[in-house]
Amino acid sequence: MNEHGALDISAATSVADIHLALAHLQEQEAAVTHRLNALVASQKDLSRELGRLDLLRAHLGGQVVNTRAISNGMLSDAASTANRISSAVKRLDQEQSNVKATLDVVEQVAELKACVLGVHGSMGAPQDWETAAAYLSRASKIPHDVVNGSFAEEIVPTAEVPDPPRVTLDAAAESLCGLFLREFDKAAKDGDGSKITRFFKLFPLIGRADVGLDAYGRYVCQGVAARARTNFNSAAPAQRSEPFFYANTVTKLFEHIAQIVDGHAPLVEQHYGLGMMAKVVERLQIEADVQGGIILDTWQDERNIHRTLTDIKSYAFSFLVQSFLPAQKPAPGAPRSNSPANAVRTSEDEGVNMKEVDGLLGESALMLGRWALYSRFISDKCAPSTPPDLIDHGLVMPPFLATSNLQKKVTSHLIDPFNIMTTFFFRRSVEKAFQLDESPADLTLNPTKPLGSNPPFITSAVDDVMYIVNQVLQRTLATSQRNVVASVVPTVSRVLGSDFIGMMQRKMRDESYPKPVIQGGLPPEDKVIAFLVLINNLDIANDYIKRIVDQQLAPNPSTQHSPLQDLFPFGHDSTFVHTALQTLESSFAAKSSELLNDGITVLVANVLKPRIRPILAEAFRDIDYAPPDDALDDEPDDADDADLVKSRFDRHWHIVIRPIKRILTPANFDRLLTATIPYLASALEKRIKSYYGRVNELGAVRLERDVAGVVAKAVEGGKYGLRDAFTRVTQMCVILNMEGEEWEESLRGEGGMEWVLDWEERAGVRAILGGVV
Repeated sequence: MNEHGALDISAATSVADIHLALAHLQEQEAAVTHRLNALVASQKDLSRELGRLDLLRAHLGGQVVNTRAISNGMLSDAASTANRISSAVKRLDQEQSNVKATLDVVEQVAELKACVLGVHGSMGAPQDWETAAAYLSRASKIPHDVVNGSFAEEIVPTAEVPDPPRVTLDAAAESLCGLFLREFDKAAKDGDGSKITRFFKLFPLIGRADVGLDAYGRYVCQGVAARARTNFNSAAPAQRSEPFFYANTVTKLFEHIAQIVDGHAPLVEQHYGLGMMAKVVERLQIEADVQGGIILDTWQDERNIHRTLTDIKSYAFSFLVQSFLPAQKPAPGAPRSNSPANAVRTSEDEGVNMKEVDGLLGESALMLGRWALYSRFISDKCAPSTPPDLIDHGLVMPPFLATSNLQKKVTSHLIDPFNIMTTFFFRRSVEKAFQLDESPADLTLNPTKPLGSNPPFITSAVDDVMYIVNQVLQRTLATSQRNVVASVVPTVSRVLGSDFIGMMQRKMRDESYPKPVIQGGLPPEDKVIAFLVLINNLDIANDYIKRIVDQQLAPNPSTQHSPLQDLFPFGHDSTFVHTALQTLESSFAAKSSELLNDGITVLVANVLKPRIRPILAEAFRDIDYAPPDDALDDEPDDADDADLVKSRFDRHWHIVIRPIKRILTPANFDRLLTATIPYLASALEKRIKSYYGRVNELGAVRLERDVAGVVAKAVEGGKYGLRDAFTRVTQMCVILNMEGEEWEESLRGEGGMEWVLDWEERAGVRAILGGVV
């Protein structure tokens, strides 16, 4: 075979192969012949088309010759004419432009000459300063190259004003600037407001706006300094000792500056331009640094801040420290006290006057709040013309305010001492609250006796400490200082977690732990009551903290914005404070809930568990769940007898539960019941299993009824979800009461019930029924 698939004749081995090869060659010959015939037939058409192309080429050549003749002969003259016209138009335009520019220069030089002569004439005998300043203002609008040009220097000078225009204008401006400055200072000294305004408006006209703003700044600063000295120095020594004297003095200083800025800003911006008031404010801030610094320095000295801080740092918190030490037995004959020696506490109290610290904190908070308002006002006035989005981005404090000396003194004289004193004040208040802690009176576990106090039953320390927490947080937020929040809020959280929760834990562990006096007995009643009250302390304290934080984070009803956005407008400070408060709440909730759950576990283990089995034993005492078949006819009609187990359980269960429920808070009782019910369900399950072989079909009906009665009474007054703990017990009773066919269906997975008991457990329960599976 060749590459085309035909048999090669040279390779033929038989006659048939030769015939086959010849047939293939004939087919190829026919195909080639057909193609050649087609080419020959199309040659005539091709020759005809080539002839047509030759004719077209001949005609096109003639057209090309004609076109070149037209271009060289007719259009070349028109093109030259058009070029000449275009060049002439351009020259004309240039000449017109030059003439116009010349006219403009001539007009500007004429305007310049009028201004020079006007300035000279106004500064002469008439002394019309406003007119002279107006002429200088008009001259300032003439381009500098015209004023300094040779043409102006040739045309403008006259016999009266021989100097070049630039020299004349500069000399006039300098002379007027000095004159205006002297007149302004004189008017400021005399307190002539109209003259002050008159000359202040002239400085921008003569190109001396910086000089005018500087003079104006000095003028308003003199007023600020004079008012501040009057407010501060006129006060008698007795007035300076008043609680908020320095805070009021600082407030007056800031209010005076704010009034100046608000009242003078329209005048400045009208004559000097938008945003120019910022330069006056910057000059005012220098004076505010001086006067505010004097107030803060004097406050620090006269209030003896350094001595107070030294006393605070040396305070040892002996009561708290000794409270966390291992309990020591009292000396023989010495009465046991709940706190360290009174002499130690008295000396410590004398060392640090809490009332004085509280007063200093109040005054510091007020001054910090006023500084925050002032900073916000100044930042708002110096903000760009397009105000920032206060909610998303917040204000930005201008650099001159952020780096001012007053800002530094606010930090060193107010913020740092405030943080230290607040830390001491809060921890000392917690210590004092536990020193004076009192438990609710006349509490008893006897349900027949009334309780001598009103719920919630907590010790006095909880109310005292939470009141201080609220006071400290409100005072801290009122400062509107992020640095204060960053220090105080974590400190409050730390003291609550270590001292408050720690004291509760120590009392629960060392003083009120409900431990039986004798093995197998019940804890003393006073220990149980004290333990219940301490658990209530944790629950109520947790609720207090949540409400305190929510109160600070609740949106303003009118604006639907958090008040923190108004108190902390700079940057993302409000978000930072919001997070700090939420962290305080979550941290305290985690620690208090952990200790609370441990306390509930102790109650269940030591108070309730030892009573549950005896209660069930008494409830099911002498109950026969394998009665004879004829016992149905003898079943008593008395409902009390029918519900004997239910009534017994109800009586004994509530003897145990009701006294505890009266004392615990509702939330704590829910926790206790939730923790107790699983153990009761387990005990009930074991009791049902204990009836192995002692339950028949009739007894199973009664057993189911009795178990249902116990469950109903156990969860009475609690959440419906508590019934889930009895699912196993309920299914056990269902299995015991199944008919034979139902039981067989359940074994096959039929019946539609979702079993919590596996197959082996169900088989074991079924075996209880008379031992028959």
